[in-house]
Amino acid sequence: MSVFETLESEVRSYSRGWPVVFDRAVGSHLYDESGKSYVDFFAGAGALNYGHNNPVLKQAVVDYIMRDGVTHALDMNTAAKRDFLETFRDVVLAPRELDYKVMFPGPAGANAVEAALKLARKVTGRESIVNFTNAFHGMTLGALSVTGNSMKRGGAGIPLVHATPMPFDNYLDGQVPDFLWFERLLADSGSGLNEPAAVIVETVQGEGGINAARVQWLRALADLCKRHGILLIVDDVQMGCGRTGPFFSFEVAGITPDIVCLSKSIGAFGFPMALTLMRPELDIWEPGEHNGTFRGVSPAFVAATEALRTYWTDDTLEKGTLAKGEQVERVMHGIADAHPTAGLKVKGRGLARGLRFADGATAGAVCHAAFERGLVMETSGPDGEVAKVMPPLTITDDELDQGLGVLTESVAATLGRS
Repeated sequence: MSVFETLESEVRSYSRGWPVVFDRAVGSHLYDESGKSYVDFFAGAGALNYGHNNPVLKQAVVDYIMRDGVTHALDMNTAAKRDFLETFRDVVLAPRELDYKVMFPGPAGANAVEAALKLARKVTGRESIVNFTNAFHGMTLGALSVTGNSMKRGGAGIPLVHATPMPFDNYLDGQVPDFLWFERLLADSGSGLNEPAAVIVETVQGEGGINAARVQWLRALADLCKRHGILLIVDDVQMGCGRTGPFFSFEVAGITPDIVCLSKSIGAFGFPMALTLMRPELDIWEPGEHNGTFRGVSPAFVAATEALRTYWTDDTLEKGTLAKGEQVERVMHGIADAHPTAGLKVKGRGLARGLRFADGATAGAVCHAAFERGLVMETSGPDGEVAKVMPPLTITDDELDQGLGVLTESVAATLGRS
């Protein structure tokens, strides 16, 4: 362990909460060097929806590498990229009647967000972006400007400008009508709100505390954007690729964003990959106007293509995710009922679930107790007050029950029998 403490930067975070050396991972389990097994309710922060070392995806990647397939290609035409584009069109876009151009902006979600913000400003000629309270969109400067967390914003070291936060769904506990403040600012020439180029939103805020927007709220937001000529960007980096059930998290609301950001599990095997999807008429980029060295990591294309063919040509995975999500919700409600004085709140959608505690210290203690018992999970929310349950979508019922049992024990051990 010493090399991590002496050589690696102090910026490391996850390793502090899980102070072991992990060595192997299969499906929904991680194993440390001593061979101890941990159920994974973290899933690479949403990058491993199909589990660790998924055998179907692994075989496709191994076969590609063994035949000396091109690994690195920037934005050159390759067979691997063609296969991915054709499969993404036929399996994801066409069945949902979505007409998007596909951009490969770089390897991470922040790259997808940066490209979306740049494109919205380029298309509209406006500078201002509207984001929402408790949003998280990435750690680069543009993405940070539309992120709510003050600690993460403070790391920028400079003022983060050209973005205006608005209340996310139920931020004001239903005390005022949805979008009252936003609509008033847009209508009032004296409000000081610059005409926005775009609104960027997560349908379920992952890092912000597993805050799931209501379908009605999302529809009203899409309508507001349309009426005011504002582009709607949905950041589906963490909640896309089936995390909430459907492939895109916005499908439940029946809306069609102007721009969509994807990353994390679009790479399928834990490989870096990101997409920025845009309506065709918005694709006004000049060649090379936004680029990056790692736009075309072919093993990610191969794994992504195989994942789409394996898991998204029917609704088996989607139905399984929804059923397992309901199981998590039932257990969490049972935990809350068992500790009535703790004020626990159950949150989320699909297999993005959270249990909110009174404070971050308590939620952190629960996650620590879970780790000691063989369960990996993290906290989220502005003060780390939400214990976050986000397992691979391919987790078995037995594995899910095992992990939920550990969670139940960990909450009881932390709170006592109240």
